[in-house]
Amino acid sequence: MKKSHIFGLIIIGIMISILVVTAGDASAYVDFSTAYELAHDGDENKVHVIGELQKDKNGNVIGIQYDPAQDANYLAFNLVDDKNVMKRVVCYSPPASMRDFEKSEKVVVIGRAKKDGDFIASEILMKCPSKYEETQL
Repeated sequence: MKKSHIFGLIIIGIMISILVVTAGDASAYVDFSTAYELAHDGDENKVHVIGELQKDKNGNVIGIQYDPAQDANYLAFNLVDDKNVMKRVVCYSPPASMRDFEKSEKVVVIGRAKKDGDFIASEILMKCPSKYEETQL
């Protein structure tokens, strides 16, 4: 075999390895009920849960526990999923801007549900309404 053929086979092997590794890390969008059922069944895969922050009757966000002076790496909040199920979410890597977090329209948490406890998020994604609204002139 030529060196170029061997080199091509090595590149193809590396690409297949990358696909296998990334496919194993893929997670599904579920609601909290499904996330806790998966955790109860012993599934350790990460899942995506989409929802909104808990708000009071006036539309103000409530239930956020974040004190950067005490622990800048701890954020806990209540998230209400699309089926109106509210759960406590804990994240040890909070977003850079808490102001944007509180204003976000939708929040996606990526992580795992603990069998009898909180949802532990490794990542938080936010959809801010200001980024997607058209401005009227």
